[in-house]
Amino acid sequence: MQKFIGYKCSLCGKSYGADAKIYTCAIDGGNLDVILDFDSIKKTVSIETITNSRDNSIWRYLPLLPVEKKIGDQTPMQFVGGTPMFRHPQAAEFGINDLLIKDESRNPTASFKDRASAIVVTRAKEIGSDVVVTASTGNAGAALAGISAAVGQRSIIFAPKTAPSAKVAQLLVYGSQVILVDGTYDDAFDLSVLAATEFGWYCRNTGYNAFTVEGKKTASFEVWEYFYHQQALQGAKNGVVNFDNLTVMVSVGDGNIISGIHKGFKDLYQLGWISKVPRIIGVQSEGSAAVANAFNNHSEEIIPVKATTLADSISVDLPRDGVRAVRAATETGGTYILVPDEEIIKSIALLGKIGIFSEPAGATAYAGFQKAVALGLFDQNSKVVVFNTGSGLKDVNTAMKAVQPAPIIEPTLANVKRLIKG
Repeated sequence: MQKFIGYKCSLCGKSYGADAKIYTCAIDGGNLDVILDFDSIKKTVSIETITNSRDNSIWRYLPLLPVEKKIGDQTPMQFVGGTPMFRHPQAAEFGINDLLIKDESRNPTASFKDRASAIVVTRAKEIGSDVVVTASTGNAGAALAGISAAVGQRSIIFAPKTAPSAKVAQLLVYGSQVILVDGTYDDAFDLSVLAATEFGWYCRNTGYNAFTVEGKKTASFEVWEYFYHQQALQGAKNGVVNFDNLTVMVSVGDGNIISGIHKGFKDLYQLGWISKVPRIIGVQSEGSAAVANAFNNHSEEIIPVKATTLADSISVDLPRDGVRAVRAATETGGTYILVPDEEIIKSIALLGKIGIFSEPAGATAYAGFQKAVALGLFDQNSKVVVFNTGSGLKDVNTAMKAVQPAPIIEPTLANVKRLIKG
């Protein structure tokens, strides 16, 4: 069955065939949505096709993805996705029914971006690309580098020279060719597109390559399946998951993750497997608020900002998937929340107290959740899923700002007793 049947521009609606060698719309530069043949999928794929799978990675959803087969058996590629959702022990204290943290740091290169890179690299193999290139502040590059290394794909990463050293180390250890740019992420993005065009490389860039959203939507499938099993345990018979009281919260930079999550739920709704697309709330740092600004102005015009946030993974001047990111909130009854960097830092420590070590971008979503509670956006029937998009090991310097430094003592028991009593 040929599932992938073409593209459609998210702005003007122009359609392109599946064989089109194109990243964005030729008319207006709009992001392209991958179009799947859902009529055919419905005839051959049931809920049980998915839920009975023994594969615990994104590849259990292969029948709903625009690639023909999985690659990289017995490599890290095989362990992308399947990340856990942890129940927050203080949900009742927030006045809601349930609070779950979906921890994307458990992916092979420790971030959400592995989902996109797995699908993009698979696509690159299908079309015979020798080189895959991307621009990144770290996570997307690490994901591409690690996944490419797993399956023998050559990759090239453009990153701003200000990227955290731990993330640059990942790129280098995985064996990618790394080019540090004396400029911003947006400068690296533009240069990578020029290089891809010049040398014929396949470009993975977030908010540019349509297949990135297709990888990221698998996180929505996992949220759906979690609640599917919960309903089944409670005796639900018809298999349709009730999302009437569900809110999903995620940090936003380029806008591609929230767009992917939105796309995943829309796919599930089109299949008839969920009652509705859940409310989606995007969270941005006050220092990188281009998408939130557009949403708050009731506009889809994304006006660039000068990003200053310490959350490097969501520090973006011009979000490349901004329009679809705005729509993820507007079309689901959601909203955008802005939080200062100080609250992001505090949230790193708060997540740590429940056993989750988050990088600043992931903690941004949790900071947004706390603000949403204060704003009265939930009631006692609400269920909330908050995404932690990456590991705190990606940016240890910022993590240390969230805690008090450990004391140094002389090695005597008396000093230990004095410290403990203090």
